[in-house]
Amino acid sequence: MRTTVTLDADAEQIIRRRMTDRKVSFKRALNDLVREGHRTVEAAPRFETTARAMGMPAVDLDSALRIAAELEDDELARRMETGR
Repeated sequence: MRTTVTLDADAEQIIRRRMTDRKVSFKRALNDLVREGHRTVEAAPRFETTARAMGMPAVDLDSALRIAAELEDDELARRMETGR
């Protein structure tokens, strides 16, 4: 496939360095780097977390969220009144 790609300066430097090191064409260097990057992503270990039962909350979280929202509203109103 033929296409036009705009490379950032640092990406171009990486490709040009590969061209010099391996004495290959721009096309070959670019394709090799893309393939290597893809293999790296595929080989990366999958991140997983383990869920743990935490039991029932010790406080009513709905009330806590409501109170936090009210405090935030009060603070915003105070800032608007004082201009700070």
